[in-house]
Formats: sequence, structure tokens, C-alpha cells
Amino acid sequence: MFNKNIKIVFAVLIFAAAVWQFVEGNIGNGVFLIILTALPILLYFKNEFILLAFLRLRKQDFPGAQKWLSKISNPETALVTKQKGYYNYLQGIMLSQTNLNQAEKYFKKAVEYGLSMDMDMAVVKLQLAGIAAGRRRKIEAQNLLAEAKKLDKHNMLKDQIAMLKENLKRI
Repeated sequence: MFNKNIKIVFAVLIFAAAVWQFVEGNIGNGVFLIILTALPILLYFKNEFILLAFLRLRKQDFPGAQKWLSKISNPETALVTKQKGYYNYLQGIMLSQTNLNQAEKYFKKAVEYGLSMDMDMAVVKLQLAGIAAGRRRKIEAQNLLAEAKKLDKHNMLKDQIAMLKENLKRI
């Protein structure tokens, strides 16, 4: 895996090669290299391993997704802020199956870094509300549930929110 700064250096080098090709009169090569410059720039903002982990999650392949996430050796230096949020989000989803203490830490870090989509943030808040309800922290769970409901603009989590509200009444 390349550091985020190395990706920018690659983009600059490819762009410089494109300019050189234009100066030499090789317009086709220059155009190809300009288009090729977009790849490292795209990978700067969308980490390749996080994208591959999301693809694995769509297939419900948790070990495969964990394998791709484990290839990110140092997320603090290799990822930009939003990617750190999604890295922690994915780690929290993986650990929510087995270890709720660790999952809660990852979800809180994901909220701290922020996520691009409201729906993802709603899922994180719902997960945190479920963890809080499991630990009998009713007020915190209700607050998180209200935030999740606000963020769920398309009512995709409507059933899960209703189910958690019913569970909170029993606490």
C-alpha cells in the first residue's frame, strides 16, 4: 500500500510526463497520461483497500473484508480524515459480531472523524444506541436513537429504529 503523499507524487510525475509528451508532439500519449493521472488522484481520496473491503461486505464476506482492511498497516498516516472514519466504521461493523467493547470504540472514532454519507452515520448512531441499550444506558441510547432517526432521511432503518425503541421501553 502506498502512503497518501506518494500517490500525489505519482500523479504529479505522470502529469509531468504528459506535458513532456505534448511538447514532443505525441498528443495521443499525452492524452492517455492525462487520463492516467486521474487514477492516483482518485485513490488518494478513495483508498483502494477500503473500496475492496466494502465490496467484500456486500457479499457478506466478513473474513475477506477483514483481510483487505488488515492490509492498511498505519491508518493514521495512510488515510485522509474521511477514510479514517470509514476505516473505523468498517472495523466496528466487523467487531460488532464478536466484541462490543472494541466495536464501540471504533464506532466512536468513526463519529469523531466523520463519514461522508448521512446513511452511514445513521447506521453508526444506531449501532452505538444498541450498544448503550445493552449496557442499560437508556438516556444515551435514546439520544443516539433520535440522532439516527434524524440522519435516516430515506427511512431505510425505520424497522431497526422501531425495534430498538421497543427494547428501550423494557429497560
